[in-house]
Amino acid sequence: MLEYNSAEVEKKWQRKWEENRVFESKEILGKEKYYCLSMFVYPSGNLHMGHVRNYSIGDVFARFYKMKGKNVLHPVGWDAFGLPAENAAIKNNIHPSKWTKQNINRMREQFKSLGISYDWSREFATCDPEYYKWNQWFFIKMWQKGLIFRKNANVNWCPSCNTVLANEQVLNGMCWRCDSRTEHINLEQWFIKITNYADKLLEGNKSLNGWPEQVLAMQRDWIGKSFGAEIDFVLNGLNKKLKIFTTRPDTLFGATFMVTAPEHEIISEIKSEITNYNEVLKYIAASSCKSNIERASSRHKTGVKLEGIKAINPATGKEIPVFTADYVLTTYGTGAIMAVPAHDQRDWEFAKKYNIPVTEVIKGNNSSIEKCAYEDEGILVNSGQFSGIKSAEALNLVSEWVEKQGFGKKTVNFKLKNWLISRQRYWGTPIPMIHCKECGIVPVPEKDLPVVLPEDVKFTGKGESPLKSSETFLNVKCPLCGMDAKRETDTMDTFVDSSWYYLRFCDPLNNHSAFDTAKADYWMPVNQYIGGIEHACMHLVYSRFWYKVMRDLNLAKQDEPFTNLLTQGMVTLNGSAMSKSKGNIVSPDKIIEKYGADTARLFILFAAPPQKQLDWSAEGVEGCWRFINRIWRLFDIVNKKTEFAASEKDKTDILRIMHRTIKKVSIDIEKKTQFNTAISSVIELVNVLYSYKYHSNDDGISMEAYKTVILLMTPFIPHICEEIWEMLGYKEYVSTHMWPGYDESIIETSYIELPVQINGRLKGKIMVPVQIDEDEVKKTVNTNGKIAPYLKDKQIIKFIYVKNKIVTIVVK
Repeated sequence: MLEYNSAEVEKKWQRKWEENRVFESKEILGKEKYYCLSMFVYPSGNLHMGHVRNYSIGDVFARFYKMKGKNVLHPVGWDAFGLPAENAAIKNNIHPSKWTKQNINRMREQFKSLGISYDWSREFATCDPEYYKWNQWFFIKMWQKGLIFRKNANVNWCPSCNTVLANEQVLNGMCWRCDSRTEHINLEQWFIKITNYADKLLEGNKSLNGWPEQVLAMQRDWIGKSFGAEIDFVLNGLNKKLKIFTTRPDTLFGATFMVTAPEHEIISEIKSEITNYNEVLKYIAASSCKSNIERASSRHKTGVKLEGIKAINPATGKEIPVFTADYVLTTYGTGAIMAVPAHDQRDWEFAKKYNIPVTEVIKGNNSSIEKCAYEDEGILVNSGQFSGIKSAEALNLVSEWVEKQGFGKKTVNFKLKNWLISRQRYWGTPIPMIHCKECGIVPVPEKDLPVVLPEDVKFTGKGESPLKSSETFLNVKCPLCGMDAKRETDTMDTFVDSSWYYLRFCDPLNNHSAFDTAKADYWMPVNQYIGGIEHACMHLVYSRFWYKVMRDLNLAKQDEPFTNLLTQGMVTLNGSAMSKSKGNIVSPDKIIEKYGADTARLFILFAAPPQKQLDWSAEGVEGCWRFINRIWRLFDIVNKKTEFAASEKDKTDILRIMHRTIKKVSIDIEKKTQFNTAISSVIELVNVLYSYKYHSNDDGISMEAYKTVILLMTPFIPHICEEIWEMLGYKEYVSTHMWPGYDESIIETSYIELPVQINGRLKGKIMVPVQIDEDEVKKTVNTNGKIAPYLKDKQIIKFIYVKNKIVTIVVK
């Protein structure tokens, strides 16, 4: 037999799959669908083995369920907008569109060389006007529903990317994309009211039984629902109130000072009354250079007293000082707090530093506020009519009292903030709004969509949108009054693009609507979604939110877009995650050139469970290549004539192992998502076939087992399996052949080999059914030609049968 030529075989089958449209999908009413989707591909230019892992995992699911008879949708497209393309335009003097399309062409060829079973007829890129037209349409619909607004806000700014970032895109004070330290600035920005759906997002979490608990916990924490009260503190002598949110209204009588975040708008509103305003401004400037993580976690609390400003504690009627301090954040509550130093450690440390009174209002067993704050439950003291009440009961009683008195109300607060989607960049979806001096902000008429990105722009990287440099884009007539107006020059956050793309795949060529709802109803929800856990609190939250909005627009029927979520582990090289920016990547091209795509796929699927970290190993790749060649050479072995005839036991053993392997691989893929153990079980079957002596003289059983190996390995190494399947005489593709079934009765009534010891020495082995009882074991031992002579003329003192393990006999 000729040696296996991976390059020749793989190109052959990739060409056949494409020419015959083997993996294209269409709606078939009455046939069960299976929608498999890996997270949107960013066209960075080259795949590395970390990408290969993500997309190979998806391919196993897609191929497996196709062979199981389901109508599989397995699409691919390009999340093509974003900063890297624009930065490349600045650096290399090339238009972002050209850079992006070059990368897409390159990566498309890489995907095809891996044999991923994508339906390429559904391919699109988010930079296509035919796609981002519907981003703009959704924006206008949300504007009409009151879900989009514009306001001046203190925002996260990345000085390296020269653009605004949403809260979710700042990680430990750093830009999520470039790792630069972020700053805080004030800008007029566009927001989506994702907070309107906070409760629905939390409630929906309860139905996501196919999601990892870690992701659900991260989302619950990010949304951060808490119960408490909003309370107004009047600023003495001013016609102003400072609103706070607290989860501990039971401690209201112990509030001895107030603290605002440095960005709080009240500071600028009362600046004429603040006698040390210049000092306050310096502190605000210094705070803007710190990340929220630094501010919240710093052990050394800093702040500035707003001299000339006093607030009134509404419970005690006492004047209390007001500070601004950077340990208070605008991202939670109202951006101001009532400080209760006796019962909050941060406030206690601040009070000790600035000599502020500490008033105990909750008494606990052995509580002492001299050394630290007492934060546990207890009995209220120094709290007026509430003194003597348990603090747990006082939470609700004080909240109700506050509401009756008219200076507050019970409320629910969320850590989740509205989604800031403005970006001061070019390579994104233009926001479809027009600014008219007469009419205000006006949406672009739907008939004029899409608002297309202009070509005549200048890329300076100076921090304002390049769209401002295009006169042809900027200047427009107001659609209401016809007067001269200006287009909005911000573009949308690219997470908008990926928040609904899974629905566009259901109907990607539709020019009349974002998608046909009947087609979406057939394919949705996505059965299996695959991607990294780093998207838990950005893409996965945004997508769930967007889908719920579409449901409310009567465009979707289900509550959630993704039934099952698999978060694959990272691929590391020498312990560090593969990353193009770090330069520690392994290119699949080199692996494919030397060993073939099937070897690359097999290693990435076999080396570790999909959810676990996988460390790259050249030795592991070599091992996978050797196993693929063992499967190839096995073709000749099972077809080779032999003079030995298989016994019934031999045939039963092979059948038992074959059916057991089918069962294990099926369960490992479908129920456990343990591809590595599935492959291991096939390796065991291959080893058994190599040691088997009765090929071609066993009623075709070993050939049936070999065919089973090919079928079971098709989702993992499809090219060689197609080639061998053709060599076996089949005209159909193995990729479309039905998945093998297994017979539980064959597995259960199988035989086992029992060692037999006589007086502590092994005398032989017997083959018996698994379910055999002790009496039958005795009969088998006494009639066994090798063992029976050892018992002749002997008295059996003990006969011990350890079920399915060993027979021990003592004789004299």
